[in-house]
Amino acid sequence: MPIPFDTIMHLLKKEVAQLKEPAVGVIAKKTGDPFCVLISCLLSLRTRDEVTDAASHRLFELAQTPSKMLTLKQDQIEKAIYPVSFYRNKSNQILSIAEALMQKYEGTVPSTLPELLALPGVGRKTANLVVTVAFNKPGICVDTHVHRISNRIGYIKTKTPEESEMALRAKLPKKYWITYNDILVPYGQFICRPISPFCSRCAIRSYCHRVGVTTSR
Repeated sequence: MPIPFDTIMHLLKKEVAQLKEPAVGVIAKKTGDPFCVLISCLLSLRTRDEVTDAASHRLFELAQTPSKMLTLKQDQIEKAIYPVSFYRNKSNQILSIAEALMQKYEGTVPSTLPELLALPGVGRKTANLVVTVAFNKPGICVDTHVHRISNRIGYIKTKTPEESEMALRAKLPKKYWITYNDILVPYGQFICRPISPFCSRCAIRSYCHRVGVTTSR
């Protein structure tokens, strides 16, 4: 029996309205600036939201544009963003991105996926998130939560986030492309967790195939 996807998305949207918004979304609303969104996306990789939020705030107090970022030394950036994961590598990447933006785009963050992917160290997750969050353009950002939940409910059957993005691009109605990540990430953080999800509290439990779930609460 086909999954009633519109019903699922309606229920999830109602549920996540009561949950904490991911840090990158909060930063986007605060700044409204694509460069800040891009850098906060980078900082958020393998980092808790509260750490990302604090690190982004400290860094953007020092610089909020590529040109200003290039006036900072790498150790200044490291100090500002610590303790995000891989903070040394990320500080170097921030400077490389700022330099590339100044050289190729006059300090302006591009809005297309190919251009974003051409920036130093920017992967598909980050590029798609910038496209959707900073520019409000269609894109499918797939992180571990989106990959896990999309497979767990039985909507797609893939092994990696990269495969999930391609499967969702082929199947997901375009009206959900921009908001899909925004909805599934907080739901995955608080309800549909990787291990022992809160199935008893899940708004879509009657529609979920519970693929791979062995224990739940």
